[in-house]
Amino acid sequence: MIFSPPMTMMDFFRKSEGIWYIQRTVHNFDLTADESGESKIHVQVINQRDPRIKLVCEPQGIDSAIASGGASFMWQAHEENSKEPDPDKAAVLVDVPDDETGRSGKLLRNQGYVERIPVISRYWFGQDGILTIDTEYENNQGQERCWFINDDFRVRVSTIRMMNGVYLMTYCSERRCVSDTDLKNLLEQNLVRASASTTQHQ
Repeated sequence: MIFSPPMTMMDFFRKSEGIWYIQRTVHNFDLTADESGESKIHVQVINQRDPRIKLVCEPQGIDSAIASGGASFMWQAHEENSKEPDPDKAAVLVDVPDDETGRSGKLLRNQGYVERIPVISRYWFGQDGILTIDTEYENNQGQERCWFINDDFRVRVSTIRMMNGVYLMTYCSERRCVSDTDLKNLLEQNLVRASASTTQHQ
């Protein structure tokens, strides 16, 4: 089957829903401590009627009625794998598309990735399905690009330019985590397939 990448932000959120394992490589031109490592991100889609949509839109002076929905992102360090993710580390993102196509628009966040303050980003999807997000913080400029290789693997590249001229570049490879239930179902399906194949060749 030919893979079809998401071309709207809400489709992107829906395809991202679940838990992702992240391998992160960071290059800091300031030669500070290496921030590369492993982590997880928990993504949950938020519908347009969720009260969090209004809570994010109102401080930014945006009418929540024009938002199409959003998503909650919770980060978790790899060494905290046995713990539940900390809700205080969650960010809520709200999609405000430019038009009916949903191919571009504003992305509102209750807190940014670089500076922990409410921020509005601009996003657009290219013809190749690559999502680009530009963000102007108070003291930094950021650009993030993300695309799906298939339904369960995606790539994210970001660049941060700080006021003092220092650059930070990050490359992340992200794969979907399979739950115990999903893994059990996959094993059962494979056993059924194997049994059917054996029967056909007898």
